[in-house]
Amino acid sequence: MTTAEQIKVLCVRMDISISELARRIGQSPQNFSAKLKRGTITDTELVKIADELNISYEQSFTLPNGEKITIKNGGSDYELK
Repeated sequence: MTTAEQIKVLCVRMDISISELARRIGQSPQNFSAKLKRGTITDTELVKIADELNISYEQSFTLPNGEKITIKNGGSDYELK
C-alpha cells in the first residue's frame, strides 16, 4: 500500500476529507492532492498529519542486531534505540 493510499484510508476511518486534512496541516487542498498523486509526501508532513489527528505515527529501520532507527510524532521526532 502506498503512502497516498494509507492517507486516503486514514481519512475514511477518521471521517475527514482529504481537503479538510490538507487545511489542517496548512496546505491548500489542490497542493496536497497533487502531492498525493505524485507520491511526494514528506516524513515531516506525515508527523504533522498524525499530530493534527491526535494519532501516532512511526517509521523505522531495524538493523540486523535489533537496533532501531525510528521517526515518530510526539516526544522526539528522531529516536535511536
